[in-house]
Amino acid sequence: MKTKELLKFTAIAVITVGFAVGCTSDSSETTEPVAEECMGATPEVKNAIYAAKLKNARVRNLGLEWRETAKTIAAAEKAAEECDNDRASTLANKAESEASDAIAQYHADQEEPMPVAVSMSLGNYIVSDGDNLWNIAGQGSVYGNPYQWPLIFKNNSAKIKDADLIYAGQTFDIPKASDAEIASAVEHAKTRGAWSIGEVEASDINYLAQ
Repeated sequence: MKTKELLKFTAIAVITVGFAVGCTSDSSETTEPVAEECMGATPEVKNAIYAAKLKNARVRNLGLEWRETAKTIAAAEKAAEECDNDRASTLANKAESEASDAIAQYHADQEEPMPVAVSMSLGNYIVSDGDNLWNIAGQGSVYGNPYQWPLIFKNNSAKIKDADLIYAGQTFDIPKASDAEIASAVEHAKTRGAWSIGEVEASDINYLAQ
């Protein structure tokens, strides 16, 4: 073999080997890392989704389910399947919060307003020396009409045995009265008849029995 041909053959071999090595090197450098396999949602995320679905079921039974809440739960489940646990947890917690708000609103709507207490008294009056039911009822701070004294008598009958005999220091409740009660009291005061201190008049007994 001639020297020129030998050199030519050697050059071709070197080029071929270099090309093969370069291809091998390039192939190893461009290989992408294998993505980690998705193993599904974490136990914490699964529990959060379950809690949201359970509470939303309660809302559904009350007939108050929010359409958006169901969509949020579905989005949370999809995110969990894709191993996006942070997003799945956020969505599940949001759905549970919405369901809780719906339940709270339901109970608030069911509560009946507390009845407002209406006082049946104008207040108390402490008897002073010289007082009697007539002048007490006539005071402007009481009824402003002395003929309404039977109202005080009837409302405090446990403390007053004789309408003509009261004592300093006694405390009487001054009642509110309807028009009919006022009319009855005034009628009794005007038609009571004769009276004497220390005796309970029959007309007073009859009035108390009404």
